[in-house]
Amino acid sequence: MFAVISTGGKQYKVSQGDLLDVEKLEGEIGDQVVLDKVLMLGGEKPLIGTPFVEGASVAAEIINQTRAAKIIVFKKKRRKNYRRKKGHRQHITVLKIADILTNGARPEAAAKPAGKKAPAKAAKTDEAKVAPLFKAPEGAADDLKKISGVGPVLEKKLNELGITTFAQVAAFSKEDIDRVDDALSFKGRIERDNWLEQASKLAAENK
Repeated sequence: MFAVISTGGKQYKVSQGDLLDVEKLEGEIGDQVVLDKVLMLGGEKPLIGTPFVEGASVAAEIINQTRAAKIIVFKKKRRKNYRRKKGHRQHITVLKIADILTNGARPEAAAKPAGKKAPAKAAKTDEAKVAPLFKAPEGAADDLKKISGVGPVLEKKLNELGITTFAQVAAFSKEDIDRVDDALSFKGRIERDNWLEQASKLAAENK
């Protein structure tokens, strides 16, 4: 079974288990999202929406918040000595399709209350506060959310590890990156999203 969905002004054909790059969606890694703009359901009895299939949705998990490969925009006007070159990297969200739902069904994870797992999260947070990885510098903390891919939840986790300024991130050694990767299960995200380069520029702007 497959579905054709619409998100970010684009259409995608998806099946369960597919990995999909879409225009940026709000949420943290591990969050579940429901895409309810289903244009078509394929299978033994295909359904075509008008424009959307009633009661159909697609459940997906956010795997990563990152940016696409850089594109170069170059403009030139002949005989005008006019040249402009700009680069752009689009923010994207990487999704893993968990399920294709019909007849108004909702994903199981969304239906379950937060319940019993909350104490475990609280215990982990308390542990991080007791034993931070770094010594936070004195003075006001920087707004780490300015680093692409860092949201309010991730900023809080970084602060609990003792990471509060752009200068700290810009000065990360390979060992520091590995320690943060292990603590937050980043799997290379710091290097993949160029955190050090971003933080270095932001730190320079603060001076």
